[in-house]
Amino acid sequence: MERRSEPLDEKGSAARVRARAVVRLAFKSGTLEVHGLDEGDPRVPSQCRWDARSACHRAAAQDYAAIVMSFVRGEVAYEDEARAYEELEGGLRVRREPRPYQREAITAWKKARGQGLVVLPTGAGKSYVAMMAIDDRRRSTLVIAPTLDLVRQWYDNLRTAFGVDVGVVGGGEHRVLPITVTTYDSAYIHMEHFGNRFGLVVFDEAHHLPGETYALAAKLCLAPFRLGLTATPERADGREALLEELVGPMVYRQEIVEMSGDYLADYETVRIAIDLSPEERQRYDTARATYRAFVVSQGIRMGSKTGWSDFIMRSTFSEEGRRAFAAYREQRQLAFAASAKMETVAQLLHDHRNDRAILFTQDNATAFDISRRFLIPSITHQTKVSERSDILAALAEGRIRAVVTSKVLNEGVDVPDANVAVIVSGSGSVREHVQRLGRVLRKKEDKRAVLYELVTRETSEAFTSERRRDHVAYR
Repeated sequence: MERRSEPLDEKGSAARVRARAVVRLAFKSGTLEVHGLDEGDPRVPSQCRWDARSACHRAAAQDYAAIVMSFVRGEVAYEDEARAYEELEGGLRVRREPRPYQREAITAWKKARGQGLVVLPTGAGKSYVAMMAIDDRRRSTLVIAPTLDLVRQWYDNLRTAFGVDVGVVGGGEHRVLPITVTTYDSAYIHMEHFGNRFGLVVFDEAHHLPGETYALAAKLCLAPFRLGLTATPERADGREALLEELVGPMVYRQEIVEMSGDYLADYETVRIAIDLSPEERQRYDTARATYRAFVVSQGIRMGSKTGWSDFIMRSTFSEEGRRAFAAYREQRQLAFAASAKMETVAQLLHDHRNDRAILFTQDNATAFDISRRFLIPSITHQTKVSERSDILAALAEGRIRAVVTSKVLNEGVDVPDANVAVIVSGSGSVREHVQRLGRVLRKKEDKRAVLYELVTRETSEAFTSERRRDHVAYR
């Protein structure tokens, strides 16, 4: 297979520059040190800042490729002691014919010099795009995923695809190998120590990356090649704009509606309006009035970025505030688990008794309630990994027909046999809603999927529903 040169080896000049090196690059604690250039030297790359304590210039490790390219273009001699990653001996052992959009995605990524974000719906095979990228670059690779479930899934897939042992960092393990998988939590903690050992970094579910701490996983990493994968890059806080800085530009995007039928299961979405009982309505209105009165009296703007934290803080200072917080929780729970919702859940489970269903809730309490009422397994963040695997295996094999979960199945986990999703309750996040739809869209024979959204009328949940449906998949 043709070997790909690094972005810094442009036109073979890097080798000539190194031959007369006078500048030295070093990796230290997630930063790049540039030794041998005086403060104010015009040859210093724009990414660098003078560090008087170390008497050298310093930059974030993520600027490695840009800094080296600056030296190559300026014909500045340098010695590279920062890079510690290696070439992989072999590529994919197990290959399959890429789907047209996978081929288009990897081509676009290569045109962007091996940096960028690929946006594909859940179930479209984003992980195989990453396999193709690893195969193309043949450099030590770190894959970062948000959960241990996904780390396990990547570990199994990478071992099978490349036929090599795969390292794991996180969940009690710390083995760093040429191909390694880790969590975002472990990555930002350990990246300062091994951030120069990988030439390619893959950010799975990349919408997590712009968080203030998780962003360190990118900033402290030297890898010149970067691939971000997500179905929904948009974030409620707007920080998705940072993805271009951390990963690269968005190089390819396809939406669910463009792929359903051909590459994803055909689907429909059904919104079911639920009415509170007269007693529930009275309780809801009373609790809502108590909560709103406090918010207004305190001048809190709940729609602002600090609204929720302001409410939490001020509700602890007085008896009135504590009553308001209790009222908030009561009106929320009434909307989430109205008696008519539970009756509707019972009917849907009966109607789809021959299908495989996943029920989603916003909180653990509702998930446990549904589990007890209908005798179906629940999966929450408290469920042990082994138990979670057993439950999903039972669903896949048809030994059980439904599971209920709060949020842990929102991302990544393969549930190819499920074809019914029921949103009992959820947040206003567009990303969460699209991810939940994605859980039942994996293509299988003549499968047709359906997503039910249960919404309690004339409650705050109705507004939440409108916000989370603001995506092309629901139009």
